Amino acid sequence: MAKNRSRRLRKKLHIEEFQELGFSVAWRFAEGTAVEDIDATLDAFIDEVIEPNGLAFDGSGYLQWEGLICLQKMGHCTEEHRELVKNWLEARNMTEVKVSDLFDIWWD
Repeated sequence: MAKNRSRRLRKKLHIEEFQELGFSVAWRFAEGTAVEDIDATLDAFIDEVIEPNGLAFDGSGYLQWEGLICLQKMGHCTEEHRELVKNWLEARNMTEVKVSDLFDIWWD
């Protein structure tokens, strides 16, 4: 591999100063949770955790949810972001809450 990559190439490859760190998240709603309650919880998750902290969430599910969290802009999520997400979900009685370690969202 070339060691002296141009800034443009490093940006295209999302490496070095353009590396982006994020984490995966998963959780479960209680059996029988109404669709309206799931929607309201997800709206609150976006409004209270994701947007105010400059994060982005890409995920899907019904009772069992999983997804990826990264920054809206190029950069690194932090351990504080991981804890914030985990604590918020646990405070709303979600079960099986799992938050991964930080990883390179382009290469891992």
